[in-house]
Amino acid sequence: MRVVICDDQGIVREGIKIILMAARDIEVVGIGSDGAEAVDLVAETKPDLVLMDLKMPIMNGIEATRQIVRQHPEIPVLVLTTYDADKWVFDAIRAGAKGYILKDTPHEQLIAAVRGTVAGQSHIDPDVAGKLLDQVTRTISLLPSDVEKKLSERELDVLRLIAIGQTNGEIANSLSLSEGTVRNYVSGILTKLEVSDRTQAAVMALRHGLTEELSAPE
Repeated sequence: MRVVICDDQGIVREGIKIILMAARDIEVVGIGSDGAEAVDLVAETKPDLVLMDLKMPIMNGIEATRQIVRQHPEIPVLVLTTYDADKWVFDAIRAGAKGYILKDTPHEQLIAAVRGTVAGQSHIDPDVAGKLLDQVTRTISLLPSDVEKKLSERELDVLRLIAIGQTNGEIANSLSLSEGTVRNYVSGILTKLEVSDRTQAAVMALRHGLTEELSAPE
């Protein structure tokens, strides 16, 4: 997996590079210090994933994410964030980021997040998800009752598990379903909620408190 890292702090860039390069299946193909450099590096290297800081000079991570997603929709952006960057994180997700991870995340979790995002999953760090909800409140128009009316009970079960970061395989095990059935449920959920990916669906679920106890398997 080929990764571009973009962060305006040199010690953060080098630290993340060392962590990722320790994994045999990950190669760091570019390092940038601002969003403009990230956009150029992506065009030059065509990586499998971009790790993107948000608060940077010249061009911030939100605008860089927006440009990368528009120009290279096949390349996912995983946001690097801190506890004080909640609104910026949500804006980055709206710009097309596939998820977010804290800069002080343990090494093995960072590597797992990179692998999962490249594989098509959306990574939502539970430590910052709750704080993000304050920003989501002002931007999501559906009421909780609207969400529940749009989805079946089993779709709600799947959505709750998406919201806590489970993969399709884990959801299948949790609900005693096949992965193919889970994929169909996920596709239906995205269509019914009018969102483009799992991250946006998860944020909506968290916003509306849909992570209560799951119903019994069918």
